[in-house]
Amino acid sequence: MSFPQNFPLPPVFMVDGRTAPQHPAEAPALIPCWSFPPAQQRVMHRRRRKCWGIGHGAAVVVLLLFLLVFAALGFEAYQIFNIQKTLKEIKQVKPMTEFETPQKQIGPWEAETNQNTRQDRPAAHVIGLNHNPQNVLRWESKAGQGFTSGGVTYQAEDGALQVNQTGLYHIYSRVEVLLRGCSSSSSTVHSVFLRRKGYALPVTLMEAFKASVCSPQRPSQSWTTESYLSSIHQLRKHDRVYVNVSNPAALHLSHNANFFGLYMI
Repeated sequence: MSFPQNFPLPPVFMVDGRTAPQHPAEAPALIPCWSFPPAQQRVMHRRRRKCWGIGHGAAVVVLLLFLLVFAALGFEAYQIFNIQKTLKEIKQVKPMTEFETPQKQIGPWEAETNQNTRQDRPAAHVIGLNHNPQNVLRWESKAGQGFTSGGVTYQAEDGALQVNQTGLYHIYSRVEVLLRGCSSSSSTVHSVFLRRKGYALPVTLMEAFKASVCSPQRPSQSWTTESYLSSIHQLRKHDRVYVNVSNPAALHLSHNANFFGLYMI
């Protein structure tokens, strides 16, 4: 076994005492060592390195979970705020008035059935024909789909629709002619006119001319034709609107074939 040469050997004592003890020439060098803290201090140091019994990695994960929970709560609060704001705006929207809402057209094939609307809106729809030899036609204002509302009145004595409110009106009329035989006089003039206070003569609003459509090869054959007029006019209060045909005796006496009406736009 070898030893370092520079390290002094320990003293050797002889049992029989014949040899004197040999002392080292110099004191032995101290062995280097590192100092360690006491056990209690090491335990406290380990406890400081932990947070409530968990390590740094676990603490970071818990912190991230808390952040996610708070972020979710904040997002939900933001959504609830937007919903409340939208509901408040909906409540503050001004309801549409009668004149702002789309109105259902009162026409020849479909009339208004809402009684409240009829009472408020100036309108009239008369149908059929009363037997009258005069060119100015007479109508039925209460039969079938016929009605008057909003101050418009039907004048039975002369067949006029009288408006009692100035405004823009849509006026329409349809007639159907049934003729027998074919001649040069087999034609029809269909017109709509009005009478106004201060005017000596009637004012023509619309007019249509229907020529003969019969076949000369069959002079005894019956034939029919129809005329429809429609336009928008500015009417004044107390204006009276009429329908005129050139040969009223040839008109088809059907409630659905002939009608006349107007309504305010």
